[in-house]
Order: sequence, then C-alpha cells, then structure tokens
Amino acid sequence: MELKTAFPRSHEHRELEWACAIHGGAGAIPRTASEETVKQYREGLSGILADGIEMLSAGAAAIEVVEALVIAFEENELFNAGRGAVYTSDARHELDAAIMDGLTGRSGSVAGVRRVRNPVRLARAVLDSNDHMFYAGEGADRFAEARGLERVENRYFDTAHRYRALCEAQGQNTVLLDHDQGYGTVGAVVRDRAGNLAAATSTGGMTNKAPGRVGDTPLIGAGTYAANGLAAVSATGRGEAFMRHMVAYDLCARMRYCGTALEDAAHDIVMSEMEAGDGGIIAVDHAGTIVMPFNSPGMYRAAADSSGNSVVAIWDPPRPTSDTQ
Repeated sequence: MELKTAFPRSHEHRELEWACAIHGGAGAIPRTASEETVKQYREGLSGILADGIEMLSAGAAAIEVVEALVIAFEENELFNAGRGAVYTSDARHELDAAIMDGLTGRSGSVAGVRRVRNPVRLARAVLDSNDHMFYAGEGADRFAEARGLERVENRYFDTAHRYRALCEAQGQNTVLLDHDQGYGTVGAVVRDRAGNLAAATSTGGMTNKAPGRVGDTPLIGAGTYAANGLAAVSATGRGEAFMRHMVAYDLCARMRYCGTALEDAAHDIVMSEMEAGDGGIIAVDHAGTIVMPFNSPGMYRAAADSSGNSVVAIWDPPRPTSDTQ
C-alpha cells in the first residue's frame, strides 16, 4: 500500500510533541544533476531542518520556527527566495511571502517586494501590526522601512546562475516557471509542543515573469494556510494552479467539514484534483502527522518529528525510514 504520510503511523496513534516539514521547491528537477549540486541541496535542506529540530526541542513556538526556517532559505542562494530570487523580464527582482499563525488565525502577506532582505520577516511584521494583512510593491517597502527592517539594493539579489536562466528564457522568448528548473518556492510548516500550528512561504516567482505578477505564495488559502486543530500548509509549483484550486484552504476545509484525514485530503487534491506537473505541498496536522505529496518529478523537502523520524529527499517518495534519499 502506498505510504501517504512522511513517516509510518505507530499502532498507538500517539500525539507527537512536535513535528516540522520544509520544502525548497517542486518541479522538473533533473536526475542528471551533478553529484555536487545534489549534495549542496541536501546539505542546505539538512541544515535548515536541523535548525527546526533544535528550536522545537527547546520549546520554541510554531510561528517563531516557521519564520526562522524560511529566513534561512532566504539566505541561501540555491533556493528561489530572498538571496536566490529569480529575475523579472526587466532584470529586477520582485519577492513575495506569507506567514500564518494557526493559534490566532492572524496572517501577514507581502508581494512585489524589491528592497527588503528577508520578505518573510516583513510578512511577520505585517502579521504583528494589528492593522492591514497584505502590503504590495512600494507600499510594502515603505512599511519595512517604517518597521526598521533591513533594506538592501535590488542588486543584492543578483546571482550569476539566475541571470543565466533569465538570458535563456529571453532567448527563447518565454517565461520559465519556477518549477521548470526546480527553482521553486520555499516553505515551512510546524506543530509545536503546545499543539499550535503555523506556516510560512516565500518566493522570487518565476524567471522572466512580467513585473507585477503575483503567484499563490502570499495569498492566504492558496499557497499558505494554518488553523489550529486542522493543519498548516505550504505549497510550491505552478502558482496559478494553486490559486485556482485554493489548495491550502481546501485541504483544511475537507478536514473541518468532511472529517477527512490529512493524508487523504492532501493526496486527493495533489494527485487527483491538480494536473500532473503542477507541484506539491507540505502539511502537518494537529497530531503531528506530516504529508509531502507532489505530482512533479521532484520536490526538495525534509521533515522531522519528536519521535526521532527524519528524512531529506528530492525525487520519489522516500522510504519510511530515517534514511535520506
């Protein structure tokens, strides 16, 4: 029988103290990638997962953990978020992010950010502001300045490998979706010791996108969602597909109104409702069950829980052990 959860369920179905999952993008990730490239991605995922394990073991709150883990992704130029963001068609960078606290139901979203080093930190500031829920463009950058967040020149996000991808896309007169090269969204979902849930997601979008284009990442209910008693969800892949299906909220709605188990809801949405190649999600429920389904060739992902289970994987669903794949 196909294993729908990240780790096998125990016969006792005991509630875990904590659980954590992260992703670094889903898409057509080539198995022909060099060993060094694969090693770099595995090490990046492993290091960020280790940070989450340390924080949760020490009793950190879910909302603090997801923010910290996504910041770590944003500082790693391998991933399409923050430092590693892709280019728009005018050779600039516009970044989106969202964060949601399952305990309070509060969220913060930003889109089209150009001069903030860590967009997810800005999204957290929006969440904490007790005012608006979503800032975009120049207004988001001004809000960051007012909040004293670190600002950078747009060229801070320049990287040689992203520029090569832009030149390739423009040479083909096309737009390269972030998942076409496996350079997708990043995200984290957490269940902490208190049973609280949280989710955070961040992205640079897609290579050669039109200035002003916004995908699912900052849209609460599409690419990001968290509700205590249900689940925390972060999506990656073809943003327009996740917006059409309102994937993150749909998963939680199935759990709330139909009593569907997390693994069944996630599997049905990703494998049946969405088209092959659209991407994947990571999610954790109130009991600490983790799912990471995807319908693309691969998804950079990792997960761990308080029982000692852990996994780091890129391609086919990992074996139900602590071995990495």
